[in-house]
Amino acid sequence: MKGRPRVVGEPRGLWAAFAAPGVLWLILLFVVPVYAILAVAMGTTDPIFFIAKPTWDPLRWDTSAFREVFHDILTGRLGVIGLRTIVYVAVASTLCILIGYPVAYYAARRAGHLKPLFIVLLVAPFWINYIMRMLAWVNLLDTDGYVNRVLLALHILQEPRAWLVGRPETVILGMVYGYIPFFILPLFAVLDAIDQRVLEASRDLGASPARTFVRVTLPLSWQGILAGTALIMLPMFGDYYTPEILSGSPKTTLFGNQIAAFVSSGAGGTAGAALTVVLMAFVSVLMTYYLVAVARASREGGR
Repeated sequence: MKGRPRVVGEPRGLWAAFAAPGVLWLILLFVVPVYAILAVAMGTTDPIFFIAKPTWDPLRWDTSAFREVFHDILTGRLGVIGLRTIVYVAVASTLCILIGYPVAYYAARRAGHLKPLFIVLLVAPFWINYIMRMLAWVNLLDTDGYVNRVLLALHILQEPRAWLVGRPETVILGMVYGYIPFFILPLFAVLDAIDQRVLEASRDLGASPARTFVRVTLPLSWQGILAGTALIMLPMFGDYYTPEILSGSPKTTLFGNQIAAFVSSGAGGTAGAALTVVLMAFVSVLMTYYLVAVARASREGGR
């Protein structure tokens, strides 16, 4: 494949020089840490201090930690945690799509002169630290919090409910609340970029508003849905703050919590690193699907 033709008078290597800081940043803050995780996962445990010792030489790597982790995923407790993580992420992502799409659609296509206000409201959650937003949920869902007070006043509950003790719905809704802005923003950008003339042409050809949405708007916004879903699913798989803050119970332990438990135990550092690599591989499969789907949609759109 031929590269981009060089403009007359353009210094050779100009764009490579512009890309160099980003490449260096990527190497230092991604490639090196990933190699360090592999070195720990393939390393050993100090017999005296019981801490993980990384093995930097690939020729001396030991895969015993990986074998133990895979065995535990297939037959032990890690398998239950892995299945729970997949279910929680799938349910939370589905709720983000069902809740976020109407919000993004209204803000992009129906808000009119209020669109700047909606943009500010969509960006506002990013101004507040994620942990602080989760701690706000703790106050709301506490036994004497506002949620229980309202439900008791409406006679929906007969007594206060312990929302913060191992309840899956609390963790899932917390994940939805924490990550849904990351879904709405890219979808909003895609919906806002749809040419109004395309929608008008569909209606001129006799399509109803509902049919126009299903046959025109929804397919044109598919890349935004994929981008938003990828942005929320990838961090959800490694999330450990939300279950820890909103539950703290083994009943809602996810992969992220188990990795943190392995690492904090010292002796389980190799297992934690191995589980991290397994999770990275699984997430990479999802990311590959996203990239392939986007490339396929781009090719079809360019025809």
